[in-house]
Amino acid sequence: MSNKYSTARMQELDAKHHLHPFSNHKSLRAAGSRVIVGGEGAHFIDSEGKRVLDGMSGLWTTNVGYGREELAKAAYDQMLELPYYNTFFQTTHPRVVELSEKLSQIAPAGIRQVFYGSSGSESNDTAVRMIRHYWVIKGEPKRRIIISRRNAYHGSTITAASMGGMALMHSQLYPPYEGFRHVMEPYWYGNSEQGETPEEFGLRAAKAVEDEILAVGPENVAAFVGEPVMGAGGLKIAPSTYWPAVQKIVEKYGILFLHDEVITGFGRTGKWFAADYYGTKPDLVTFAKAATSGYIPLSGLLVGDRVANAFAEHDDEFYHGYTYAGHPVACAVALKNIEIMERERLVEKVNDVTGPALARMLGKFKDHPLVGEVRSIGMLGAIELVADKRTRRRFDDPGRVGTICRNHFSREGYIMRAIGDTMVTAPPLIFTEEHFAEAERVIAKVLDLTLNDVAGELAA
Repeated sequence: MSNKYSTARMQELDAKHHLHPFSNHKSLRAAGSRVIVGGEGAHFIDSEGKRVLDGMSGLWTTNVGYGREELAKAAYDQMLELPYYNTFFQTTHPRVVELSEKLSQIAPAGIRQVFYGSSGSESNDTAVRMIRHYWVIKGEPKRRIIISRRNAYHGSTITAASMGGMALMHSQLYPPYEGFRHVMEPYWYGNSEQGETPEEFGLRAAKAVEDEILAVGPENVAAFVGEPVMGAGGLKIAPSTYWPAVQKIVEKYGILFLHDEVITGFGRTGKWFAADYYGTKPDLVTFAKAATSGYIPLSGLLVGDRVANAFAEHDDEFYHGYTYAGHPVACAVALKNIEIMERERLVEKVNDVTGPALARMLGKFKDHPLVGEVRSIGMLGAIELVADKRTRRRFDDPGRVGTICRNHFSREGYIMRAIGDTMVTAPPLIFTEEHFAEAERVIAKVLDLTLNDVAGELAA
């Protein structure tokens, strides 16, 4: 790929005019942004011509990889046919109808309706609005509290961030919205007690949900929300006992169950949605990111029969919606993206081929001196960096070693994200044996480079 962009000029203009999300603007402008100019398959290319294997699928997003002409053509054709129309005023259009039908076919059982947005944050905001209005319709307006987990990520709007459990985000909300409670996350490696098995810990973490329901009063609780796998909170995978126990708890108290599948949806666990991986029965499911493989913004809230029927039978307007809800071009791209995934059997391959390959690759590093734990589910994986493998003692100044490691990855040509001192990967679902071999070589080199940087801090 020829490069028509000057790195220095792009960095100069970027610093002058572009405020980046989740960034320290002072340090970013001093260092200069990496300029990404193209993508091919599982790699992206920067303005210096370096090809980098994208171990994060952009941002948990490009499941079918970069450069899919079919997706570009789907957008082009739809732009010529109908580039935009709203779905507010008793109107619809073919693409949103077709996509809604298709989503109802691949969604968890009992879910047949979709409410659209453009981002995961928007759809989680929609979920909060819908959950609370549902209980008003049902004659129980006191049910307003939504229980989440500490370190959960549900988006960055004020409502979505309040529902999430990120302390640093809460510190900048001035203040977080009321009506949300946060319990311990199901993170065995970091939260278990001495000698506690994963199965025992999973039941204890689920009990924290019930304890909070009882503490605030079941009559005041509207819903429990959880990411099936906690993504931005550090790729935390619940023990096998956790989700079955949570399912029993939400059923026991009659509260709604919201799955945030913005990351796990569209095949990443080896099922279209992680609810089917875990056997849970959510009333609502949020999605975004990989619905279009990131080629164009689209999100949604899958709405189960319990909630959808209440709205459909209630003669009252729901005062909520977005200009781009059900955008024709985004829907056309999503339809083609799902078609590609079905044709190439990418979801089945995650279950049978690529997911096990990722687990094997990460497993090769479990005995490295820096590594406390490796874990994975489908095409999601993590490497915990610790100062003491035996005691799980962390490094001083959490996140410092993760940043060192991340920067090595960026230079060496495989992208892994640092969340604190946990290195996270979520490769495109199109990964091949060659991609895994390339990633393995880089991971081995980077862990050794990082070890050399912090060797004096490790336990003797």
